[in-house]
Amino acid sequence: MYRWCTDEVEPKDRFDYWREVRSKGLFGVTAELDRERRGDFFGEFSLRQFGGAGLVELKASQYSVERSSSDIAYAPGDSICVYQQLGSGGWFGGMRGNDFAIAPGSFATSHTDLPYRTAPLGAGGFHLRILKIPVSSIPAQDKRMRELAPRTFGDPTLAPLLGACFADLDEAADGSVVDATSLVQALAHLALIERGIVRPGSRRGQAALRTARLSQARRLIAGHLQNPDLAPAMVADQLGVSVRHLHMLFETAAKSFSQTVTDERLKQSRRLMREAPERLIADIATSCGFESLATYYRVFNAAYGMAPGDFRAQASDGR
Repeated sequence: MYRWCTDEVEPKDRFDYWREVRSKGLFGVTAELDRERRGDFFGEFSLRQFGGAGLVELKASQYSVERSSSDIAYAPGDSICVYQQLGSGGWFGGMRGNDFAIAPGSFATSHTDLPYRTAPLGAGGFHLRILKIPVSSIPAQDKRMRELAPRTFGDPTLAPLLGACFADLDEAADGSVVDATSLVQALAHLALIERGIVRPGSRRGQAALRTARLSQARRLIAGHLQNPDLAPAMVADQLGVSVRHLHMLFETAAKSFSQTVTDERLKQSRRLMREAPERLIADIATSCGFESLATYYRVFNAAYGMAPGDFRAQASDGR
């Protein structure tokens, strides 16, 4: 992962450096900000590579951005972008069609080589993720992919699937066993499903939906670990699929549904023992959804070859 922020530059030069080196040189856009406001400018971003795709997370104080015809000629991208709005909302304009606002937590898509203008709507400035996927790496080739002017996702059923895929990409960057390439392809094809370029029932559409639903199922499991009644029926109901379909999703994964639940509960218990060394192990086991302390000790020892108390002692010694 590559990280950079304006703290590395003298305050008087921060926006100029951001505009010329980062915005134009790295992202191929033109940044503008009134001169009297440049002294307080702050910006930071991270860049992660997943195969041929790049995931950028950007935070910055308020300024405006334009991707003009000259910017496109200078730095063509020929990629599909999937945006996840993390902070306050944003405004897009200057494209074919009407201007639009993207709300916090929402998603949008575009092709890199169509002009646009954008600016944050809130005082907090920019905070968003941008996944840039080269068109050449997307199996579903279609000339309409190069005609995707910026637009928000209009299908509300896709939003939780997109959010789950982005969350799993974060974990993939931290060494998770999640297949980042599959997630990137799923996000690309979900965008194309939303734009009417890929049919949901097609082979690629179904593959994208399976990958995204598996990611969402993992998110739902992680959010309900403390519930001892966490079961396939509950997760399937929230996913809007049958229990049989849910188990079929996990057949393609490294671990089954029940193995995933147990693994997530164990990982959560390890985090809690490191973060709260004074907390009773019995309380941690209960809060992670284990039905009894005896079950927790048995499962923990089988997974890690030691008792929870021994793990806590080792974690304390290592601090």
